[in-house]
Amino acid sequence: MRDITGRRRWLWFAILSLLFFLIIAVSTGSVQWMGRIRGDSVDGFVPYLEERLQFLMKKHQIPGVSLALVYDGRIVWAEAFGYADLESGRLLMVETPMRVQSISKSVTAWGVLSLYDQGLIDLDAPAGAYLKNFSLPPSDFPVEEITVRRLLSHTAGLPLGDVFTIYSPTEEMPSLQEKLTQEVVLARHPGTAFSYSNTGYNLLELLIEEVTGRDFAEYMETEILRPLGMENSSFNWSAALTPAPPTGYGLDGSAVPAYVYPEKASGGLFATAEDIARFLLGSMGENPVLSKDSINLMYTPTVDKIGIYSLVFDAYGFGHYLETLSSGMLSVSHGGQGTGIMTHFQAFPETGDGFVILTNSQRSWPFIAYLLREWARWRGFPSLGMERILWGSWGLAGIAALLLAQSVMLLTQLFTPKSIRSRWLRALAALALFALLLWNANQDYIFLRAVFPIHSVWLWGAALVFAAVLLISALSPG
Repeated sequence: MRDITGRRRWLWFAILSLLFFLIIAVSTGSVQWMGRIRGDSVDGFVPYLEERLQFLMKKHQIPGVSLALVYDGRIVWAEAFGYADLESGRLLMVETPMRVQSISKSVTAWGVLSLYDQGLIDLDAPAGAYLKNFSLPPSDFPVEEITVRRLLSHTAGLPLGDVFTIYSPTEEMPSLQEKLTQEVVLARHPGTAFSYSNTGYNLLELLIEEVTGRDFAEYMETEILRPLGMENSSFNWSAALTPAPPTGYGLDGSAVPAYVYPEKASGGLFATAEDIARFLLGSMGENPVLSKDSINLMYTPTVDKIGIYSLVFDAYGFGHYLETLSSGMLSVSHGGQGTGIMTHFQAFPETGDGFVILTNSQRSWPFIAYLLREWARWRGFPSLGMERILWGSWGLAGIAALLLAQSVMLLTQLFTPKSIRSRWLRALAALALFALLLWNANQDYIFLRAVFPIHSVWLWGAALVFAAVLLISALSPG
């Protein structure tokens, strides 16, 4: 009889788990139809993509998105959807320059390699050898092993740096050297591990200025952006930018007016999606900036153990994430995330394909993953690493479903006799979970919440319900 009862309980638990999973999956958009794309042509894909966008933007609460499509080595489509500013109703336009965040690193890598092509720097030389007016601070680790190559590949041992402090364009802020003085502190021995570092790329900004004797933004505009046809791009914010950059929107939907950083190389580029597409085209054929050898060097894996980024990419080169798909094709990409903004580009240099996605919402990672999946499906590419974000969404939906199902099962057993030890264990587990949830709610940034803004709310809610039911179970008579 006990075995039969146990089997029934497991059956009910399985049924409840499946039911809750379906409810969560449908409400979050995890389960979506994949319609038939009408033909292999661009004219067949674009109407389908536009139709899907309406659903995805509403489901993920994305105010605006700017897109550009590269096909067969040409920009074949660029369009903007939604709003640059919700309060005023200002529409996002194709011509609207957007802060592209860490896509800036990919462009900065071109700036550094242009110096290499001119014979002005050695990639394996100590970066400090090129810094005439800035001294690397003393360290327990050898600062002379901070090389240009290691800065480009995030293996120089430098920390991430300050990613939360932003400034109004008209506000007084520290100089680049003042920020570097605060942040250039070795966290580990150079060359021993990958550690994503805004600080490292900002040090490259100073290196470019020292080697050329020119302002970084001016050098990049004259030598990189304009030669690549990026007429609507700049590392300098200006009140004259037309249309004005969009308002960003945070994880909670709060508005974030346009802002700047003291540093530019790691995340300071303003550009349109079409201009980023032109940047991708630069590596797909002849260009007036870099040699083919330098481009190949940029797309050669420098480090393949890249920490949490290994969940979606295989390696890092110079300013680009790299992945070799099951077909053997090389895909290069980079994304950007900042307060109120999220961006991504993905390209296949061999086939001349690329996709640029710029959004003014910090809730965009699953949204971007869905768009990339549809693009790859249309082009017949194997599954991209970024699609694993969708797998993660299903996983979080499953965990939340299990917690809710277990909560229901506990409620059906409230008056079942329990030992003192069992009550204490349940009470302690409930209190520990309450404490964890309270800590989570008070954090400015949680990686899981940033990647899965919708599903993390469901998970948090399911965990809160489970903790409450667990505590009730511990206190109930029986």
